[in-house]
Amino acid sequence: MKYYLIAGEASGDLHASHLMAAITREDEHAEFRFYGGDMMAAVGGTCVQHYREMAYMGFIEVIAHLRPILNNLSNCKRDIQSWQPDAVILIDYPSFNLKVAKFVKRELNIPVYYYISPKLWAWKEYRIKDIRRYVDMVYSILPFEVDFYRRHNYRITYVGNPTVDELSTRPYAHETFAQFIASQHLQDKPIIALLAGSRKAEIRRNLPLMIEAAKDFKDYQLVIAGAPGITPAQYAPYIENTNVAVVYDATYRLLAQSSAALVTSGTATLETAILRVPQVVCYAMAGGSMVYNLFKNWLKVKYVSLVNLIADREVVTELLVHHCTPDRICHELNMLLHNREVYQRICEGYDEVAHRLGDPGAPQRAAQSILALLRNK
Repeated sequence: MKYYLIAGEASGDLHASHLMAAITREDEHAEFRFYGGDMMAAVGGTCVQHYREMAYMGFIEVIAHLRPILNNLSNCKRDIQSWQPDAVILIDYPSFNLKVAKFVKRELNIPVYYYISPKLWAWKEYRIKDIRRYVDMVYSILPFEVDFYRRHNYRITYVGNPTVDELSTRPYAHETFAQFIASQHLQDKPIIALLAGSRKAEIRRNLPLMIEAAKDFKDYQLVIAGAPGITPAQYAPYIENTNVAVVYDATYRLLAQSSAALVTSGTATLETAILRVPQVVCYAMAGGSMVYNLFKNWLKVKYVSLVNLIADREVVTELLVHHCTPDRICHELNMLLHNREVYQRICEGYDEVAHRLGDPGAPQRAAQSILALLRNK
């Protein structure tokens, strides 16, 4: 059968690649065509457009790139119509994907499945109407999403979290600190990992604050987890005249060898938790307290990090908007590194999160369900 997938950012590329591999194990004749990235391309099929040309965030950036965004959408619709897949599988990226879902169901009557649900429980709850109308099944990867969808009378399937799979089968799982620093040409000093996001705007806002906050921890080295699609030249202005290093294609390896991490909210907070690295969640935005209050009132949830959302309590400190300052980050980082009680409390929270996520197998369970639905159609 033919499967058309759409992922609009790095984490979606990762999760979609594992789903594609799982589908291939269930359907030996599977063909793929997709909007996505290098990880999906490594599984096979045709990459129509790379997510690097789609990853715009924030109102201003979207308005500035409105023409290419609309062109991407039109091109995607035409390509799906021309290829006539047996199923369209959407991975997060709701502003784009829900428009695609509407077109596919109304005009083509092709089954639509959502893997990695839009975060309707956090904002834009009204989008549940579009999910009901245009999506045949949502495969949830976050346990708290199930109650939200059921309250809206929508059938949803929790398949587990693919990050658990990705970390349980990661290469270099038994690597030593000495092996890691030798392979990456790093110093023989404990590491503070900096995960400043995968988009240019996130990096621009957060990375300078992280570096400023951690620069006085002289007994540690600062190492950036290089994001896919962000070149060394794009990191260069932030690390000029510093000893900050960047490593690529080694985020899990970096985290596993780190004493602490500064992490921009997203999937990375969950990866850091599963690897049991104490973290501070940093999410800077312009606008100060006014934007912060609007942000808090706009959100429908108490937290922004997946770790705290899954635990339903504050396991890790979140520094948002104007609270995300070098001084605050430095204080929290110092607590992680030097306060044993804080470290222990975070690790206990991580254990709770791991229990709630459940066992590996999320991509395979989703693939099996998709194939069953298609074969019974």
